[in-house]
This record gives sequence, C-alpha cells and structure tokens, in this order.
Amino acid sequence: MDLKKTNAPVNTITYNKSVIEEPTGNVYEAITIIARRANQINAEIKKELLDKLDEFATYNDSLEEVFENKEQIEVSKYYEKLPKPHALAVQEWLDDKIYHRDTK
Repeated sequence: MDLKKTNAPVNTITYNKSVIEEPTGNVYEAITIIARRANQINAEIKKELLDKLDEFATYNDSLEEVFENKEQIEVSKYYEKLPKPHALAVQEWLDDKIYHRDTK
C-alpha cells in the first residue's frame, strides 16, 4: 500500500449517505465493510511502522540512559501526519477499490 499516493482527507469530512450505501444498498453493510477494511489498513500501517522503528532499536539493560534518535522521531512524525485508517478505507470504498461479495 502506497500511502503517499492516496488522496484521502486528513481531517474529518461529511459524506453523503446515499453515495456510501450505493454499492450495497444498505448503509450498515457498507459501514461494516469499510470498518473491516480500516482494520486491515491499520494492521498494515502498524506492522510497517514497527518494522521501521525496529531498525533504530537499541537493546540496553540500563534504564538511566535514554537516547533520542532523530531518525526515529522523523519516522514517527511521518506516520502521525498520515490520514487515519478509516479515512483511507472510506476513500477506497468511494473509489471502488474494495472487493466485497454477498454471502447470503
């Protein structure tokens, strides 16, 4: 997932309910699908962030020494500025990038 190329909003915005429910015909089903995708995106971002932060990890048993790693801080700031997983999921839903099927 390329987070730089997304056009999801960083701030909260209001969506038209009929646009959200259009693919399924049921707003609750659409929100459930979006929520599941948001959980997947959150897991991907968290794994990616932990992998990047693990590169900077120092394993010392001494509690008195605290190191400030500028690269680690920059990586954390980058991920803080990204759109939230639910915003990414809604944007994917509106762009018709989420595959879903009716299992009834």
